[in-house]
Amino acid sequence: MIDLGISKLALIGAVALIVIGPEKLPRVARTVGALLGKAQRYVSDVKAEVSRSMELEELKKMKETVTDAARDVESSVQSGASDFEKSWSDATAGLDGSSTSYDASAPMGSLDVPVYKHPKKNWRLKQKAMPQWFKARTGVRTRTQSGAARVARFRPRSSSAPR
Repeated sequence: MIDLGISKLALIGAVALIVIGPEKLPRVARTVGALLGKAQRYVSDVKAEVSRSMELEELKKMKETVTDAARDVESSVQSGASDFEKSWSDATAGLDGSSTSYDASAPMGSLDVPVYKHPKKNWRLKQKAMPQWFKARTGVRTRTQSGAARVARFRPRSSSAPR
């Protein structure tokens, strides 16, 4: 990297002041600052894009490992289920001659699942059932009123106006 000390920067500034002139120096400094800002934004955008692509690659690798693990688990579960079915059929083959097979689709009487029933409660009906005298006492609004009408209603009356 270029090693610029304070003395070298001062020398470069003095040469720039002599070459460019004091009238154009502020405009040149603004232009240089704007270009440096654009360059920094470009570099930060490139860094962000590189880091996003690296994270994407890591996520793809992680996805592949998870899918491989899921396939392994699925195959082990399938093999365990087939082994269990084979051992179950071997164990029940020598039993009674009557063929009583288990039907998974048939509903069992003792395991009926309750059906959801809506409670039919309505909050608005409860509000309407409130007596008018209670609404008046507690200050519940029963009619809508615009903001301007509310301001006019509660505006203090001037004492100097004749009646």
